[in-house]
Amino acid sequence: MKQEDIALQNAMLQLNGRAWGIAIGLLFGLGLFVATNVLVIRGGPQVGPHLSLLSIYLPGYSVTFLGSLIGFVYLFVIGYAVGRLIGAAYNKMIGAPS
Repeated sequence: MKQEDIALQNAMLQLNGRAWGIAIGLLFGLGLFVATNVLVIRGGPQVGPHLSLLSIYLPGYSVTFLGSLIGFVYLFVIGYAVGRLIGAAYNKMIGAPS
C-alpha cells in the first residue's frame, strides 16, 4: 500500500471526539429534559419521586421546568465528557495519531 493510502485510511478510521461529545451530550441532556417535562405535564400529587432522586447527584435539579433546564446542562456536560472519552479510547485502540 502507498503511504498516501495508509494516511487516508488512518484519517477515515479516526473518530471525531468533539462530534461524539456533542451527540452524546445532546442525547443525555434531551433525554432528561423530555422525561422531566413529561412528568411535569402529567402532574399529580407527587411528580416524579424517582426522577427527583437525581438531585442528589445534580445540585439544583428538580422535577420542574427550570429543573429540566438545569438537568439538561448537567447531562450535556457529562455526555460531552463521555463522548470525548469514547473517541479518545477508540482512536488510541486503532493507533491513530491524536
